[in-house]
Amino acid sequence: MQKPKWIKNNFYSPTYNDEELSFFQDKEIEKVHRFQKTHNAFTETPLHQLSNLAEFLNVAEIRVKDESYRFGLNAFKVMGGIFAIGKYLAERLGENIDDLSFETLQSSKVKERLGELTFITATDGNHGRGVAWAARELGHKSVVYMPAGSSLERLTAIRNEGAEANITELNYDDSVRMCADLAQENGWIMVQDTAWEGYDDIPLWIMQGYASMSKEVVEQIEGELQPTHIFLQAGVGSFAGAITGYMIQHYRKNPPIIIVVEPNEADCYYQSFLTKEGTRETVTGEMNTIMAGLACGEPNTRAFRILRQYATGAFSCNDSIASLGMRVYGNPLKDDPRIVSGESGAVTLGLLYYLRKLKENLQISQDLSLDSTSRILLISTEGDTDPVNYLKQVWEG
Repeated sequence: MQKPKWIKNNFYSPTYNDEELSFFQDKEIEKVHRFQKTHNAFTETPLHQLSNLAEFLNVAEIRVKDESYRFGLNAFKVMGGIFAIGKYLAERLGENIDDLSFETLQSSKVKERLGELTFITATDGNHGRGVAWAARELGHKSVVYMPAGSSLERLTAIRNEGAEANITELNYDDSVRMCADLAQENGWIMVQDTAWEGYDDIPLWIMQGYASMSKEVVEQIEGELQPTHIFLQAGVGSFAGAITGYMIQHYRKNPPIIIVVEPNEADCYYQSFLTKEGTRETVTGEMNTIMAGLACGEPNTRAFRILRQYATGAFSCNDSIASLGMRVYGNPLKDDPRIVSGESGAVTLGLLYYLRKLKENLQISQDLSLDSTSRILLISTEGDTDPVNYLKQVWEG
């Protein structure tokens, strides 16, 4: 098993930039969560306690937020899409989304005012499926493009949500640029969780949608000790930045240690933290990794600002680390719950297992303050969204 690469973030500065974190304050995310819950298929996902595994790895606690139960879509991404599209429609209507429900936006009255809109996005699978689902539920169209090498099973799942969907010959970041061009040419609405100059509102709304998962976690552990460490997987970083933004402001008196985890073929945060100036670096090429949801080479600008300031560091991991995490989740100790976690969902547990059991590095543990008193929070961001590859990884390794 290839050793993960670790870089400590020398630009870590928990000075609480209130302007940046204001979008992720409890009162703001409460509004987001309230809208998400107006859909009749909404369910709060479970927060599992892996007590036996924690004892085995010599840490105080391991909790796992299992997003495979989210809206029946087997992944967390819909949390961003449902809020971003709802917020966009509210803006088009000139109304406050706080005063609207999903049912209201589905009404014939709203449809008459707005007409039929088309939303477009680039995706490895989960985000596109969430956007397609939300667009269809609200009576609009969606167009989805996937990068080269994308799973046919994920493509089929997106088409089953009513989208016009195809796999390109481009990598993820180039697919995003293609979609942005098509949106401008056709008057479509781009719904992407990465931001760039001139495109910031919708990516922010998506991040706020993701942040409501943190709100659920905080409520689920109310009255118990807060996590000391949060391992967060990163592609463009929107998910990791959103969870960090909420958790840092909520626990600002005693902020948790944030660890960014990436595939080594798409480790843009690791590469950024390596630079002397902490500049936002990009990774190019095919980015050939089983962690399809994390195969992104260009950091979201807002997420990068948050993670550069509040993340302790970043790990760059080989695919074998993700496969390890999938097998550990799927083969629990004693009465720990079994969790079906996909490639992108399981890499954080694979890394934790590696650090504590296979190749513990004393310097890394010291950098992370990772020891027997640590209370770990992980988020399994997807289930077996590619069932064929899931079986290949957990059965064949």
